[in-house]
Amino acid sequence: MKVEEIKKLKSGKYKVKIDGESITTYDDVILENHLLFHKDITEEELGQIQLDHAYAEVYHKALSFALRKLRSTYEMNCYLEKFEISEGEKETILDRLKKNGIVSDVSFVRAYISDCLYLSNDGPNKIYKDLLEHQIEESIILEELDKIDISYVKEKLQKLIVKRIKGDHKHSNYQLKQKIVLDMVNLGYDRETIIEILSSMELTDSDKMEREYDKIYQKLSRKYGGKELFKKIQEKLYGKGFDIHEIENFIAEKKSDIF
Repeated sequence: MKVEEIKKLKSGKYKVKIDGESITTYDDVILENHLLFHKDITEEELGQIQLDHAYAEVYHKALSFALRKLRSTYEMNCYLEKFEISEGEKETILDRLKKNGIVSDVSFVRAYISDCLYLSNDGPNKIYKDLLEHQIEESIILEELDKIDISYVKEKLQKLIVKRIKGDHKHSNYQLKQKIVLDMVNLGYDRETIIEILSSMELTDSDKMEREYDKIYQKLSRKYGGKELFKKIQEKLYGKGFDIHEIENFIAEKKSDIF
């Protein structure tokens, strides 16, 4: 068999024509098999070319997958599982990508932490757990998390808490604080830091209590009156999580306006 044509395509691949049959392959296959125009090749050599092409095809797909976005070793392993190649070939491809710095767990962790900190609401604890799911060595994760600016994390957390407080018109401050602590812990922030920030804020239930009072009053005044009405309203407000002392003072003011 003779190599009749070697032509570079716009895609960067090469079209190799052997005895009237064409193979579209990569430059590394050309170089690996010392393919030259008019070179004679055996059936065995053609078989090797086809094997090398199959390997190169998977490698270049893996390369494209890695260049679109930083990938962890775990992600790349999962991607390579889709292809019918041997474990040895998978390891060779992965080692090659690592050697060229295209796949790196350290780089992946750094980029992941940065994206989460600046582009999402996730806190350090959630970032840590998510990275563990990529089967990355814990020492790498902890080393990079230790580099986080704690003051930035606190500032970010405080902004999240302030936003939640301003956007809530339904819950009492007690209920709201409990909800905020739970939600922020789920987002990956330390409970102690959350409580510390909440404790530094002056929150009042007066506006919320006024709104709840009006709604409850409109409903219960159709059925109750006088002191019984105010007792029922007080019970309802307490059930909604308002502070008992604030309720008593509030109800006392309302009574004085009426009686």
